[in-house]
Amino acid sequence: MHTSYGHLTYCSNIHRGESWEVHFQQLQKHIPAIKIALSPQAPFGIGLRLSNQASLELLEGENLQKFKAWLKQENCYVFTMNGFPYGDFHEASVKDQVHAPDWSQVDRVEYTLRLFLILADLLPEGMEGGISTSPLSYKHWYPANQWNDVMASATMNIMQVVLQLASVRQNGGPVLHLDIEPEPDGLLEDIAGYIDWYEQNLVPVGISLLMEKFGVDEYTAEKWIKDHVQLCYDICHFAIVYEPPNGVLSLLKTHQLKVGKLQISAALRAPLPEPGPQRNAMVAAFHQFDEPIYLHQVVAKKGETLVHYPDMPQAVKDADNPWVTEWRAHFHVPVFLERYGLLESTQPDIVNMLQLQALVPFTHHLEVETYTWDVLPDELRIDMTEGIIRELQWVKDTFETARRDHSVDQESAVG
Repeated sequence: MHTSYGHLTYCSNIHRGESWEVHFQQLQKHIPAIKIALSPQAPFGIGLRLSNQASLELLEGENLQKFKAWLKQENCYVFTMNGFPYGDFHEASVKDQVHAPDWSQVDRVEYTLRLFLILADLLPEGMEGGISTSPLSYKHWYPANQWNDVMASATMNIMQVVLQLASVRQNGGPVLHLDIEPEPDGLLEDIAGYIDWYEQNLVPVGISLLMEKFGVDEYTAEKWIKDHVQLCYDICHFAIVYEPPNGVLSLLKTHQLKVGKLQISAALRAPLPEPGPQRNAMVAAFHQFDEPIYLHQVVAKKGETLVHYPDMPQAVKDADNPWVTEWRAHFHVPVFLERYGLLESTQPDIVNMLQLQALVPFTHHLEVETYTWDVLPDELRIDMTEGIIRELQWVKDTFETARRDHSVDQESAVG
């Protein structure tokens, strides 16, 4: 839905179904009730996730035209897509395979170009569109001495997408951007790594290719890269690596890089007391969230340094480490709760980020991404439609609180 803070929606990767038929059924089941609750009169935006299989099927026969007709009937629109998970995202154990195929593989390029073809057809006139994608690859698939080679290959493949997006725009089509989503243990996992890759790899390679294909000057080529490759700021992911929102946004501003999409998500947080019964209880509470489908990387604080665990079992195994004082886990818990019994979430980072967006908007695309409803501990599970509505309403209320607080601050300053 369009708000004064940007287009706000949720990501449909929450819904089961890798085929287009099943996924469309899920959209038809949930979207009307969500729209009635949150945007009964105005159009409602959808953050669409399509698997590779669904993207192929949507382009078959009359499927795309039928979907467009349904969108018109329901007064809905698609402005952003999630192109990170390529294959099965619910039924089987996903874990590190969420990164497969990585950006060194042609299958990833073809899938992403297909998603952009669909998005360009669905996008309302005059609106920009974005697709979030993986952080190039997964570190643990390669020895460290191969990371640069994988990054170089991934960069060339991403530029094949950029060349196509630039061509679409030059031919009168919409502005489309690929939104790179850093994640712990990804080849890009924090803001420093993202900026370094962008400036040391993507821009030099991209300028050369764009100048050669379109005959533009260096300044224009760099501007096009920054228009077509942006950051997907997943609040959960940056919270896990202990990077505060204002610091990340400040660095992006300094380097003149854009945020294509803000994914509103919360990580699981466990402040760890000294070894003993209280710590044991905290670890036991944390262990309840260890489930077999998704990858739950954990980043711990050890003094002034960070310790990375590839998944939750490795962190639990190291639970008696007396030097570790906090765990943060890649588990997208519902954003409207700050506490989960003994545990906490990184909801304060969300509040902080929404305050910054309300004060000086830095993106047009806002997407809640809580896809773990089916794997939450039993006591936290609620009806999916109800959960989506509650999350989006919480975001809207948080924005309004930020606006009121800012107005009060301004009045106090004038007074």
